Amino acid sequence: MSISLDQLEHKVDQMVAICASLRSENQDLRAHVASLEADKAALTRKIDLTCERLEGLMERLPEE
Repeated sequence: MSISLDQLEHKVDQMVAICASLRSENQDLRAHVASLEADKAALTRKIDLTCERLEGLMERLPEE
C-alpha cells in the first residue's frame, strides 16, 4: 500500500509542478497580449493620422 501512496504523492507533485508552470506561462502570455494590443493601438493611430494627411494632400491637388 505504501508503494501506491508513494506513486500518488509523486503524481500529485507532478501536477503541482505542471500547474505552477502553466500559471507562469499564462502570466507571460497575458503580458505579451497586452503589449501587442498596445502596439496595435499605436499603429492604428499612426494609420489614422497618415490617412488624414493623405486626404489633406489630395484636397490640395489640382483638378484634372
